[in-house]
Amino acid sequence: MKVVDTIIFFVLIGLIAQAAIGLSYLISSIRELEKRASVFAGLQFAGMAGAALLFAYGWKTGFLYSGSGIGILICLIAGASLAVILLVKRTPANLKALQGMRGAVVGEVTRFDERDVVFARNRTIRPGTPQYRTYYQMRPEYEKSDAARRDKGGPLGQPGVIDQPEDRPNIAATLSCQGIAMNLSAPETYQPAANPEFKGHQVKLSPQEATDRIKGYTLNLGAKHVGIAELNPLWLYSKRGEIFRENWEDWGQEIKVTHQYAIVLTTEMAFELVGTAPHTPTVISSMSNYAQGAAITTQLAAYIANMGYSASANHVRHYDAVLVPLAVDAGLGETGRLGYLMTKDFGPRVRLAAVTTDLELVADSPVDIGVEDFCKICKKCANCCPSNSIPSGDPTEVNGTLRWKLNAETCFDYWGKVGTDCNVCMRVCPWSHASTFPHKIIRALISRNRLSRRLFLYMDDIFYGPKPKPKPAPPWARFSS
Repeated sequence: MKVVDTIIFFVLIGLIAQAAIGLSYLISSIRELEKRASVFAGLQFAGMAGAALLFAYGWKTGFLYSGSGIGILICLIAGASLAVILLVKRTPANLKALQGMRGAVVGEVTRFDERDVVFARNRTIRPGTPQYRTYYQMRPEYEKSDAARRDKGGPLGQPGVIDQPEDRPNIAATLSCQGIAMNLSAPETYQPAANPEFKGHQVKLSPQEATDRIKGYTLNLGAKHVGIAELNPLWLYSKRGEIFRENWEDWGQEIKVTHQYAIVLTTEMAFELVGTAPHTPTVISSMSNYAQGAAITTQLAAYIANMGYSASANHVRHYDAVLVPLAVDAGLGETGRLGYLMTKDFGPRVRLAAVTTDLELVADSPVDIGVEDFCKICKKCANCCPSNSIPSGDPTEVNGTLRWKLNAETCFDYWGKVGTDCNVCMRVCPWSHASTFPHKIIRALISRNRLSRRLFLYMDDIFYGPKPKPKPAPPWARFSS
């Protein structure tokens, strides 16, 4: 009898725990303004709480000691044990992911020319200039579409056009963030010299101590993640394409970086702002994160310079490298179907910045968090993309690497129509939900188990719908569409 009582007790505790998780999910869904999810979370909580009450009643009345009760116990224990084994057991590692970007290389890789970036083409090159003639002689296929974008106002067209004119405060907030990054675009800020007090003195640190100090300082400045990668020259831009301070002599020049390491960091984009995508609050989140990344990397580069080493900040107003490959090699996550870095904690809901340096550090190892398998079966970003710019098929070879290739031209055409940076793909990604307790549990499971990915993707469609709608903004960022 004591053995049966013990079994009943632990089964009851399990049911109560599941009810508690359901209640936590209900509270989370209400706070996230997810009406559909709140309904299903409420049903889940009611079901588990009811099951726990019925089970406790069966224990009190002695039903669970009968033959039928013992049968129910056996079924519950067997089912729970099987569920734990299937959902928690770690799926065999993706060895390709554990190689970082090396695992994605399947052919010859050439460095990407920054002049080909949509932003560089549309906001840097000016009609009638030598740079304009040089570029479109080299890339005539882009001239017509780029001219049409410029006529509409550039990469974002008319900022905030998707919303009503009275939503000008959201655009004002966006531009204020942009101004911060622009003020950090001068060479003396992104590639600082040591303070005169420290000039000529080099601090001697072991690679491990230097790494510990760099990571601690970066997190203290507000980064959510920080990782170290050995700098692979393949991920450096080949030619300079972005000009912000009339330094036209740099345009088209080869980008040379002699640093051995990249310190890559993430900042978290605000869940409640991204949730409104493609409306104006989401671009506030984008630009405030870019501004934060610029501020953190500028200070980090100065910190390293004051210790006597060379460092260069990579942020929205100065890039020497393509940051997603560096972030993968730094162990911060994997590349997703939508082309962004997918992190374990926030999915694609982050922005990246980096500092390259000759300070000797300890590199981190790439990670396998199940993104490749997850994105292959999910396809939610592709199905919801308003411009059909995200591929729905398998990864293909692009410039010697096997990956999903976003159609940047159609993507930016949509940006120009709505006047924001869209972010619908980021909003609908099942990995982008708020960092609440139930979502943390789900992320932990899908990062380690293939069956969990399939189960929770199915549940995501039930709870949030196959094509989730934008949520209302916080009062301070409200908009009228």
